[in-house]
Parts: sequence; C-alpha cells; structure tokens
Amino acid sequence: MPRSKNVFRLGVKELWSLVRDPIMLVLIVYTFTVSIYVAATAMPESLHNAPIAIVDEDASQLSARIVASFYPPRFKMPVLIGLNGIDPGMDRGEYSFVLDIPPGFQRDVLAGRVPTIQINVDATLMSQAFTGNGYIQQIIAGEVSDFVQNYHSAAPTPVELALRMRFNPNLDQSWFGSLMEIINNVTMLSIVLTGAALIREREHGTIEHLLVMPVTPAEIMLAKVWSMGLVVLLAAVVALVFVVQLALQVAIQGSIVLFMLVAILHLFATTSMGIFLATLARSMPQFAMLLILVLLPLQLLSGGASPRESMPALVQNIMLAAPTTYFVSAGQAILYRGAGLSVVWPQMLAITTIGAVLFALALTRFRKTINQMA
Repeated sequence: MPRSKNVFRLGVKELWSLVRDPIMLVLIVYTFTVSIYVAATAMPESLHNAPIAIVDEDASQLSARIVASFYPPRFKMPVLIGLNGIDPGMDRGEYSFVLDIPPGFQRDVLAGRVPTIQINVDATLMSQAFTGNGYIQQIIAGEVSDFVQNYHSAAPTPVELALRMRFNPNLDQSWFGSLMEIINNVTMLSIVLTGAALIREREHGTIEHLLVMPVTPAEIMLAKVWSMGLVVLLAAVVALVFVVQLALQVAIQGSIVLFMLVAILHLFATTSMGIFLATLARSMPQFAMLLILVLLPLQLLSGGASPRESMPALVQNIMLAAPTTYFVSAGQAILYRGAGLSVVWPQMLAITTIGAVLFALALTRFRKTINQMA
C-alpha cells in the first residue's frame, strides 16, 4: 500500500522541480491568462467590422433605409459603388459583401411583386461569409417589412412568439469562449505537466535515484498525480475568479466549488493519461507528437467545440470512453446552467471510473518501464 509520507514528499519534490523549470511556469501562466482572454475576445466565428459595399440602382427611400441599416460593430460603414466596381473590388479583397439593389425595387415592393436583391459574398472567409449572409438577409427582410407596414396596415399574425435566451441572454460569445477554454486547458496542461515530469526525470537520470529508494511505483505515480493536479487546479481557480469573472465580466451561474470537485476527478484521469503517454515516449519530442494525437480528439470531439449530437454515432460512442466527454458536460451544466450535485453525479461517477482504469493502465505500464531500467 502507498505510504502517505512518501507520496507527500515525492510530490513536494515534483513541485520544486516545476519551480525550477521556467518554460513550464511561463506555459502555465500563459495558458490560464492570455489564452483564456484571447479565446473569449477574439471570436473568430462572429461577424466584426466586415467590409461591405452597396450598388444602389434604385435611389429610393427604401434603398436608403437598407444602406443605413449596416453599421459597426458587425459591419463597416457601407461604401456606395457602381456596377463596374463589384468584380474589381471583390477581386482585390476590399469587400466581403456587395449588395446590388435593382432599379424599381421600392416600386415593385409596394406593388406586391417580389423583386430580387443580389448579394455577392467572398466565400474564402468561410465563417464570416456564413454568418454575414444570415445577418444581411435578416436586416434586409426587417427593413422591407417595416417600410411596407408604413404604407399598408399589417395583418395580425396568428401566433405570437415569446423568445427567451436561457443562460446567455445577450448571446455573448465571451461567455462560451472563456469557460470552454478553461475546461480545455485543464485537460491539456494536466497531461503535459505529468508527462513532462516523468520524461524530465528520465532525461536527468533522477529516476534511477528513485529506484534505489524505499518507494513503490504507485507512490511515485500518486506523487506526480497530486502535485501536478494541484498546480492545474489552483491555476484554474485563479483564472475563473480573476480572468473570467473580473476581467471579462462573465457571470458564472453555478458553484465554483462543485466545478472544482469535478475538476479534481478529471485531473486524476488526465494526469494518469499523461503518465501513460510518457511511458510510451522516449523523449520530449515523441511525447509532444503523442500529445497531439490524443489531445486534439479529446478537445474537438468531447462536445466543447460542437454539440456531440451533431457528430456521427460512431464518434459519439467512441468518445464515451474519454473523461473529457463527461467533464465538458458537467462543466457546462455547472458553470452555464447552475446545475447541482443531483444533476452532475452521473458524469462524476463516469469520470471516476475512467480515471481508475487509466490509473491502473498507467501504473502497469510504469512498473514495466521501471523494471526494464532496473
């Protein structure tokens, strides 16, 4: 059985080794400060200051209203150009969107006909093109509807829709970006720190010193798990309080203490995974390559980047074996929806089970590695 005194002292040794590694310290600080702030504020899939040009062939009151409806921050102020300026402007990348309002547009609208507005989109900017196209259609439809109602009495709609945005009333992207970045960084950094700690001992030759000491492989593993997990946990708490709540003004709905409890269980699984990967790698470059192969699926297919329901059934079933699937689900439920223990206990149980399996596999592999070195 592991002796707690050995586990504690070995863990303290790991913390001192981390303190003497400036590269890892910089990585920890960057990951839980700048990285989170950038993920929350960059918003690459949102429309921001998109350049737009308009060809107004109608020169009517309605076309003027449409031109005036495009303004910052989603769009830059529209540039009025002629027909011969569409292709050269888009070829040079000056405009992401160009609207062509045909002559007689207002007359046809008031007469009940269905005129056509041409929307030219630079589809090389994929996410902006998709999002902007939807915004432009909504803006034009709204302006035309309001303009027509000034001339014709609007018939009452048979159904009135009451739209309520739950958990993110203003649809603020920073709410999603910042919290999901913390969840992803907890996974990434815990694997990196534990794996790097083991490889660092192998490269420096200190693992041989441990072999002649009265310590067991389980004690060595547990020391790395609690020490590196503690570092990531403290960094996550600091990021939640100072970066997310204070700097970004994101409202956390649930209990941070409950989220930390789930994070502890998740760290037990991911630190064990990091040790397992480190036993497979012979050097830090090999460990980095293995990390890419493992980390990208964990982050992209666990439900944080896109809903799991939209993924193929095979992918959903495979990712049930990953602890990040349940960590993302529990983290979103707690931080976004204010869920309590009665809601997230199934995810906690799943994480604990997967963590125990990963720890057993890592310990078996670690013992085999140590026996080969002995």
